[in-house]
Amino acid sequence: MMEVFNTPNKVIITCNKRLSPYLQQEVKELGFDIVRAFPTGVELKVSINDTIKLNLNLRTASQILYSLKEFTANNPTELYEQLSQIAWEELIQFDGYFSVSSNVDNETISTPLFANVKVKDAIVDRIKEKKGMRPNSGPDNNKAVVHLYWKDDRAEIFIDTSGETLAKHGYRKIPGKAPMLEALAASTIMASKWDGNAPFVNPMCGSGTLAIEAALIATNRKPGLLRMNYSFMHFIGYDETIFFQERRLLKDQINKKAAPQIIASDISEEAINVSKMNARTAGVEQLISFEVCDFAETHVPKEEGGVILFNPEYGERLGTHSKLEITYKRMGDFMKQECKGYRGYIFTGNPDLAKKIGLRASRRIEFYNGKLDCRLLEYELYEGTREKTKVLYE
Repeated sequence: MMEVFNTPNKVIITCNKRLSPYLQQEVKELGFDIVRAFPTGVELKVSINDTIKLNLNLRTASQILYSLKEFTANNPTELYEQLSQIAWEELIQFDGYFSVSSNVDNETISTPLFANVKVKDAIVDRIKEKKGMRPNSGPDNNKAVVHLYWKDDRAEIFIDTSGETLAKHGYRKIPGKAPMLEALAASTIMASKWDGNAPFVNPMCGSGTLAIEAALIATNRKPGLLRMNYSFMHFIGYDETIFFQERRLLKDQINKKAAPQIIASDISEEAINVSKMNARTAGVEQLISFEVCDFAETHVPKEEGGVILFNPEYGERLGTHSKLEITYKRMGDFMKQECKGYRGYIFTGNPDLAKKIGLRASRRIEFYNGKLDCRLLEYELYEGTREKTKVLYE
């Protein structure tokens, strides 16, 4: 019997590029040892039961992959032969449903879909031979998911314990235009070193992702509270008592103390309505003050140590837009005049527009938004004279 639920093995937790430092921080805080870290994830040695805790808790991860077998395969035939040797009948119900995902770079494969079909055939043929019936398979990632990694002649097959990506946190029923992925939003807040006690101000909030993630972090509400289906539930050997035990822990760990002031503003009433609905789904609507106003009218509590974070439009990389240039200059002026004693952050993918802010960044933290190379620019907004001398030397 393949005892994957209790047997520690190699586990890869993937994340979007440049989120690895934040993922490492989260994994360590949960008490796990990291075997190695790399730009798009970390490797651990744990069982599938351990991945249940990871799936429910991690804000910055994408998938959690449990390794079943590493092998050499030069072509699709060798791939099929190797996969046929795995006791799939002890992992996947013969009347169940599974799907295959892959990351393939092999000269004999022109489309990853072909590799996926080979994996599917090996699994189905093996189960049919052993059980006389075959499971269904298809593109939906909402049941058992198997993942193939195949580069040159090196292949590895995994159980994807997550299924649907963990990078989406399940509360965004209505995305705004160009929304920030939840895992990225959580990472930018972690990068800001916000302590979860001082105010958090998010002008131009769009669909509210940053403010909602801030409220979830401040109250220690984990993504697993919003999700009831993971791939690990659809493999043979899953014990639901472990899942419900972990979920109860999440509920017990919610921080009930008074939340900090979290303020989200947008000039669009529609954006604020969408933000409120998303916040309601996330269970944090009462923790956020929503304002319909120009960003320069946003209420900024007079309190030291607060964070103000903008994620403005940044247009296309080429050719700056005069309207956006004015907006960026106004953001710099607003932070300088109204946000003294705060740390200011602007997330942008446009270095030309960033120059219009008119303040000197104390840090430039690298991120990607999709494929776009971005920076989270940090500004120390001092009280009184210190900031005046800074601006003189720009």
